[in-house]
Amino acid sequence: MAKKVVTMGEIMMRLSPPDHLRFVQADSFDVVYGGGEANVAVSLANYGLDVYYVTKLPKHQIGQAALNSLRRYGVRTDFIARGGDRLGIYFAETGASVRASQVIYDRANSAIAEADVSDFDFDKIFSGAEWFHWTGITPALSDKAIELTRAALKAAKKHGVTVSVDLNYRKKLWSPEKARRVMTELMEYVDVCIGNEEDAETTLGFKPGKSDVTKGELDIEGYKEIFKQMKDKFGFKYVASTLRESYSASDNGWSALIYNGEEFYRSRIYKLHIVDRVGGGDSFSAGLIYGLISGKSMADALEFAVAASALKHTIPGDFNHVSIGEVETLAGGDASGRVQR
Repeated sequence: MAKKVVTMGEIMMRLSPPDHLRFVQADSFDVVYGGGEANVAVSLANYGLDVYYVTKLPKHQIGQAALNSLRRYGVRTDFIARGGDRLGIYFAETGASVRASQVIYDRANSAIAEADVSDFDFDKIFSGAEWFHWTGITPALSDKAIELTRAALKAAKKHGVTVSVDLNYRKKLWSPEKARRVMTELMEYVDVCIGNEEDAETTLGFKPGKSDVTKGELDIEGYKEIFKQMKDKFGFKYVASTLRESYSASDNGWSALIYNGEEFYRSRIYKLHIVDRVGGGDSFSAGLIYGLISGKSMADALEFAVAASALKHTIPGDFNHVSIGEVETLAGGDASGRVQR
């Protein structure tokens, strides 16, 4: 029987100008659905796990379209509550070369932001589950969403479920002060902490030395020091971070680092030419979860996660449409991109 994994958060409608047009040039928008925890759920379903996504969606047809986008890729929707007035929307303009990507949110008062704890039976949701994944985006939605996240985490730990978090700070949703206060409190429930250098600094107060991602400079020793501090303070089993070196909006270096309290491991480095970077971090989280829950070594789990997320950067949309075999081929060293016959 496939292992049961639960993720919880907000799925939104994404509207993007076609090709690399700017918002002001667009006469039409491409529509896809996605969101941090939903993206993780789709990846894990692709890898054959029994994945349940928890959220609240309006009863109208747009809410149904979002739900159908999850079902299409094998995500279980049994615990999605229905109700509320709206589905969150975000507009995504894809950057190129020296022009950065842009995101505009229209998600205030979405169904999940207004959801009550009573909308969900968390004892039933976590019964038989092995893993729960959430991100810092969900509690940033509203004060009610903070209480919902806390209730889910308490129930997960009650049922002995391993908990992972992607720190995922969103400055357009809440202040650094509130993020640090809330996220620091919620870390007591977390076993695996994932986040980049900016998120670790803003949400938990740890800055990795002299790293400057915008200049393509990484202070790996600085990361090691804050990983030790984070594990000492919160007792995480694993601390992991993606390492992005931004040469331009189109070309990045991509690798990751993980620590288990005894040893550090850095993955191989991929040189990426980016098609769509949205969901890159989520595909990393999903790859790491899959690697660890399936019994891979820490190093092999990290290599699987980095390869999965490297592939996501080549795929339009939020979801990572790759198989275990494709990820393992890349992780094994074949980055030729030759036609597979």
